[in-house]
Amino acid sequence: MTTEPIRDVNKLKALAEYWLERGNYRNNALIVVGVCTALRIGDLLKLKWEDVYDESAKTFHSHITLTEQKTKKRKVIALNEQAVQALLRLLPHRRGKYIFSNNRKNANAISRTQAWRIIKKAVEAIKLIGVIACHSLRKTMGYLAWKAGTLPVLLMDIFNHASFEITRRYLGISQDDRDGVYMGLAVF
Repeated sequence: MTTEPIRDVNKLKALAEYWLERGNYRNNALIVVGVCTALRIGDLLKLKWEDVYDESAKTFHSHITLTEQKTKKRKVIALNEQAVQALLRLLPHRRGKYIFSNNRKNANAISRTQAWRIIKKAVEAIKLIGVIACHSLRKTMGYLAWKAGTLPVLLMDIFNHASFEITRRYLGISQDDRDGVYMGLAVF
């Protein structure tokens, strides 16, 4: 089964807040930064504090610059206020060089499996329906941006997709979305 975007903003907020309410700032930041950056989970988990934070100036960078693992393309991503706030909450609790580090003595980045467990636990707790997993974070950004009026060609560029068909599948356009177009048409 293909993962789906989280289409309901209130459910997305509940997913992130599930971990925030439990004082788990790492897991909250994983969801928030994952959606806000639209990074693939492998690239997200490899982020280091130096990628987002200037220790000497005590400020967050305005952008993340990285080379995507899958495409080997250089990517520059603006850090929006929501991502910075999630990282700011996590900053005093950081362990090691990786943002999303495990709790072991020699802190390394959490695994993809652990990231999946984090998302799965919150999904089950808030009773979110659908096939929601790590890739859903990336797809959610695209879906919400598209619903807000972002041109699909721009999303295709952000995702580094070779064809619009791939981007179209990413957006997870549902029958409800199609119905909304018909029902919202007010020409006459």
